[in-house]
Amino acid sequence: MTTTEPAATPAAPALIPIAQRAQAPVQVRLPADTHGLRWRPLTPQDVPALTRLVTRIEEADAEPFRTSQDEVDEKFEGGWKDHARDTLAGVDADGELRAWAQVNQPPGDTTVVRAYLDGGVDPAWRGRGIGREVLAWEIDRARQLLAATGKDVPGRIGGFASEQATATIALLQAGGLTPIRVYSEMRRPLGTDLPDVAAPDGVRIVPWSQDRDDDVLAAHNEAFASHWGSEPQTVESWRAGRSQFAPAWSLLAVDDATDEVAGYLLSGRYEQDWELAGHSSGYVELLGVRPAWRRRGIAPALLAAVMARLAQDGIEYAEIGVDTENLSGALGLYTALGFAPFHRSSLYTIEL
Repeated sequence: MTTTEPAATPAAPALIPIAQRAQAPVQVRLPADTHGLRWRPLTPQDVPALTRLVTRIEEADAEPFRTSQDEVDEKFEGGWKDHARDTLAGVDADGELRAWAQVNQPPGDTTVVRAYLDGGVDPAWRGRGIGREVLAWEIDRARQLLAATGKDVPGRIGGFASEQATATIALLQAGGLTPIRVYSEMRRPLGTDLPDVAAPDGVRIVPWSQDRDDDVLAAHNEAFASHWGSEPQTVESWRAGRSQFAPAWSLLAVDDATDEVAGYLLSGRYEQDWELAGHSSGYVELLGVRPAWRRRGIAPALLAAVMARLAQDGIEYAEIGVDTENLSGALGLYTALGFAPFHRSSLYTIEL
């Protein structure tokens, strides 16, 4: 009897250095001054004006949310950001902001280095070619940031667009970005028939506490290590952007035997969205279970527990976002617990 060994899987071709793949320009392309705008970096002093501009853009694009001034202020958090080089403001003759942009390269990226694009043009100033030139500046700066990481792993330039923001979608596609992932926002009413899901034996659900935040970060990085599009967070990036964080609606699943954090659910409270939506809501920002504790019912127990807390506080809906192609079964879990989609967006990228 003879045996044959399976053929070896061909090795993936080695990537050329990120500095070459990024094709970073020496100088970024600034928008033309013929539009009647003066171009400069954003500063923290621009936060009130930038908030007004972001609101006008969200209204014009029929977004189901509004970005608060506190959230705009958070765009300047993070010691890894170079605001003088990573932001752009277009200011008219009266000193009002009419266009803005920011490129962010998260500091913890290891397997894919990413540069995210954010920005927009005042609806009253659209149709003049400003958006195309701002996007060109963003892509140039993103290429510079990716090249500067020196991390010879795949690279990604990405920007998000809601499904109804057709002008933004057309702009991104004209700039060479293509849709790669679809995300769905889901909600569930809390008035009746809340799920009753107990924590599994040996695990207790407890409130989030500041003294366990480092443990939650470690659990998050482990839980999301295999998720598409996720990269490790640093301590600084983890603790940034918490103006809407709701500790009272955030929970931990703790192993009784080891006192380890097995899973976690972190929520946000976006009161500025409630009038627009016509109801109050609590938003589940992050939900994760570490691999050793999976398939024991921890995720549904955390969701059931937070829904009960929200309802007790008089909140009308629970909301959560999901990657529709998530292989963990998250979409099926949320659907089974009564969540239904109400908004979709896509990630558009240039893959390097």
